[in-house]
Amino acid sequence: MKSTKIVKMIFMAMMIAIGVVISPILRVEGMCPMAHFINVTCAVMLGPWYAFLCALCIGILRMIFMGIPPLALTGAIFGAFFSGLFYRLSKGKLVCAFAGEVFGTGIIGAIVSYPVMTFIWGRTGLTWFFYVPSFIAGTLIGGSIAFIFLKQLQKAKVLARFQESLGSLVYEGGNVVANDALAIAFMGFIGYLVTVILVKNFLPGAGGIVPYIKYIVLFSFVAVAVVYWFIKNKATKAEAKKG
Repeated sequence: MKSTKIVKMIFMAMMIAIGVVISPILRVEGMCPMAHFINVTCAVMLGPWYAFLCALCIGILRMIFMGIPPLALTGAIFGAFFSGLFYRLSKGKLVCAFAGEVFGTGIIGAIVSYPVMTFIWGRTGLTWFFYVPSFIAGTLIGGSIAFIFLKQLQKAKVLARFQESLGSLVYEGGNVVANDALAIAFMGFIGYLVTVILVKNFLPGAGGIVPYIKYIVLFSFVAVAVVYWFIKNKATKAEAKKG
């Protein structure tokens, strides 16, 4: 028990160091994709509270040594916690860890950033939803990288071993086909959000088919997910009968 706690603390210290070093990659104010990569990875490996603590330490270090505003905290700690929470509640679905990061940072963190930046940091001209587009964009980029990375570890049967060595909850088995189908469908939600952001920023007020593109993207992914589930389920049942 003591040894696993030591390993967990060492791993968290490594993630904090990596998070501080790689945070400038693709960063603009209000968007730090690599922070979300660290958040989701820590949430899956360590759980919600350790992920929260990791994000808190990274945010404080970035504020002290890099002069980053409090967005370093509001844009990280909520996503880290909800990513771990959603992962636990879903019994180990990686797509839910991703969803928790999008919800925690893209919605909760973005809204909390308004009073923090306005009343504490003295920034003017902001609104409650000012940071939502950039925060969501950051979570989609960093969260996608983390999802792909962790999915590969899961397929290689390495993720569970990492979690076990860290003394974290291990989720094995389950319906892999259903999980993959859910992930495909969730990518449709991501595509929907990306389309909304792009249209709002580059094609405001456009008519014709443009307002409906977001729905086309969403339902296309959902349709692919359903088809994938049926085909894979059929193939799995056929293999089981042969066996």
